Amino acid sequence: MDWTLFFSALISSTLFPGGSEALLLYRLNEGGNAVALVLIATVGNVLGSLITYAMGRLGNAAMHKKWLRISEAQSERAERWFAAYGKPALLFAWLPVVGDPLCLVAGLLRCGIVPFLILVTIGKLTRYAVLALPFI
Repeated sequence: MDWTLFFSALISSTLFPGGSEALLLYRLNEGGNAVALVLIATVGNVLGSLITYAMGRLGNAAMHKKWLRISEAQSERAERWFAAYGKPALLFAWLPVVGDPLCLVAGLLRCGIVPFLILVTIGKLTRYAVLALPFI
């Protein structure tokens, strides 16, 4: 198991910056098993997103409003937006800058854990698989 890749992917999908894609490409270029490396990176990255989701889900509303400085009007607008577009948008949780906050908001707005995991996993697995295609 490539623990360095796993933890790089995990940290990259929390609110901390990271770049697991570069490490994945490096490992692939070294001749690593593409399927195994994609799965390791995906599991680590989804676990990191789950941690961010849990931060949103388990914190109380007052704490989130203080930390994130969200007004009641902004909160209501975010809830309406997430109800309309949020779940499908989780397919893009792998995107830089917006992906991590998207996972936090999904938790904050109480998105179900099963749809969250399915959509985030599909998006992240697809991203890593596309990166690995030239090495297969």
